Amino acid sequence: MNSYQNKMAKRKNIVFIAQSLDGYIAGPSGEIDWLDMVANPGGEDMGYLALMQDIDAIIMGRNTFDFVANYDGPWPYPKKVFVLSNTLQSVPQHLTDKAEIIKGKPKAILDNLGKQGLYTFYIDGGVTIQSFLREDLIDELRITTLPILLGGGYALFGDMEKRLTFEHESTAVYLGQLVQSRYVRRDIDFPLQT
Repeated sequence: MNSYQNKMAKRKNIVFIAQSLDGYIAGPSGEIDWLDMVANPGGEDMGYLALMQDIDAIIMGRNTFDFVANYDGPWPYPKKVFVLSNTLQSVPQHLTDKAEIIKGKPKAILDNLGKQGLYTFYIDGGVTIQSFLREDLIDELRITTLPILLGGGYALFGDMEKRLTFEHESTAVYLGQLVQSRYVRRDIDFPLQT
């Protein structure tokens, strides 16, 4: 195995996301105001800084990028962001050194980024996460559940062609309310019942 193949074998894609008790990442109109429902006076990062140490770059969908790019505050990512979009033509001028548009299917994108020396990614955005899951390209899930039922909205997970099994690694509770569980992909899968 050559060094490129060896590095690609060590490739890792991590989902780090919050959801409601009923499995939604945004409300029916895309609202995420509920993410601030638990006060965080000490500025607990809830594993975000550790995640940034674990990755080379971020791959996110266009909707997530649009939201973050228009958010009133400093740019939150210390790593390069690759925006997965077939329609976006350019990123805002003030973000050209921080974000880049990419197109294509997840596996081809990972292969191309691997040739640039990037192998470990934070995958963000509901549609993007689902597309990587459909191609069995998610190695780890770090999901923080907030104690709220939204009753509808944008689901974290979508329909799958096959079952993917994950193994529970750990669970932590932040701010006495937020439950973050970490799961790693297992090689054993079970067929969907039809």
